[in-house]
Amino acid sequence: MFKQFNIVSPSADISAELQQKIDTKTKPLGALGELENIAFQLGKIQQSLTPDVSKPKMIIFAADHGVVAQGISLFPQEVTPQMVMNFLMGGAAVSVFCEQHNVPLRIVDVGVNAELEAHPLLGDRKVAFASKDFSQQAAMTAEQVEQAILAGVDEANMAIDDGVNLLMFGEMGIGNTCVSSCMMTALVGVSAADSAGRGTGLDMAGVSHKAQIIELSLKRAERETGQIISEWSAQTLAQQVGGFEILAMAGAMLQSAQRQTAFVVDGFICSVALLFAQKVAPAVREYAIFAHQSNEKAHKTLLEHLHAEPILSLDLRLGEGSGAILAYPLIHSACVFLKKMASFESAGVSDSK
Repeated sequence: MFKQFNIVSPSADISAELQQKIDTKTKPLGALGELENIAFQLGKIQQSLTPDVSKPKMIIFAADHGVVAQGISLFPQEVTPQMVMNFLMGGAAVSVFCEQHNVPLRIVDVGVNAELEAHPLLGDRKVAFASKDFSQQAAMTAEQVEQAILAGVDEANMAIDDGVNLLMFGEMGIGNTCVSSCMMTALVGVSAADSAGRGTGLDMAGVSHKAQIIELSLKRAERETGQIISEWSAQTLAQQVGGFEILAMAGAMLQSAQRQTAFVVDGFICSVALLFAQKVAPAVREYAIFAHQSNEKAHKTLLEHLHAEPILSLDLRLGEGSGAILAYPLIHSACVFLKKMASFESAGVSDSK
């Protein structure tokens, strides 16, 4: 069994004072919209009237998936290590956006199906050279589940120990939208047809095939475990249909929350990681800031299930933390207005009373 987490909800003791500070800024009540909600959430998480996200970090977890053998992706598996190298060389979207906003970037190999050369930005936490094809057998062993989750735990600890006060997560792994859709089907109870989307650009026939593979995989897992999906523990679900990078992200989210540090959820795959983390420890949800609603079909349904209000909606479907880094300046602005914007009293401005 993997690590147990003891996550407590942020204390409400500071809530009234936080809301008072937000409401008495020189603006009509609620005029800064979602920025006010973000400021309140961060203040509550950090137990501070001046929350700070000036030391962020982006961590991308990368892994491959055996189910790619079933033709569920438009791109071949070799693209995963190629894209990891692109991240490391500064050529990917998330790389240039992190550079733009001066956010440190780290790539963590938890299951890429290739030997990767050492690089200052690369963390080697490889569990295996890809998960197994879960349409044919369990995706991984119990020990591998634990190792993947602990990879995320260790990465979160390293960052927070270094002073990071906002974590952002991304992923890379050809086939991981299929894995995420399968996990969502198991966790939420929607049909495979409703959870499967275009991923990297499948046509309708490709999406239909993906949904069929998901259905077959879940039926296979039910037969082998002797349990219906609704009875599965988090451990069973991860072992049967999980992905190494998704579990690592979940571990990082859980540890961030345990250490009372806010984190930013990227798109569909990252949201599935949170969904899994929430099954492990429900209070983890209170530390999550949702960056955007992606173009992946099931993401809107998943966000509604999580009662999440994303900051952006830009029709993104890239993954790799791209939505999270694009939302970062707005999250930072939420802290800046709370800290620096004048109050009616300090500015000598009459309020509405």
